[in-house]
Amino acid sequence: MKLFVVLFVTLFAVVFSAPQGPTPVPIVSENSAIQPDGSFQYSFETGDGIKAQNQGSFKKVHVSKADGSGTEEVQALVQTGSFSYPSPDGSHIELKYTADENGFQPEGAHLPVVTHA
Repeated sequence: MKLFVVLFVTLFAVVFSAPQGPTPVPIVSENSAIQPDGSFQYSFETGDGIKAQNQGSFKKVHVSKADGSGTEEVQALVQTGSFSYPSPDGSHIELKYTADENGFQPEGAHLPVVTHA
């Protein structure tokens, strides 16, 4: 019986001393808006130092027609934004970007730079 009590108390102590799951991270600030024309913006910041913001709108661009017979005007979504966070080594990571008819164009001090000779 004593062995049962010792095992039970030991098991109870192990179970309740184990981590109880991740600690929730609070949202410090949050803002968003969507306009009738489809443009939008949002931003947020968390209690652990993560920040993000993005805004988007439509613009008219000319693209080549699929049949090669010239160009046509279409609506393209253009977005600009950034996000940042503390890295595990303690440094601050920040990425800024534009996404438009020319593709996704990120910029950040932590990203490699490709140069063309």
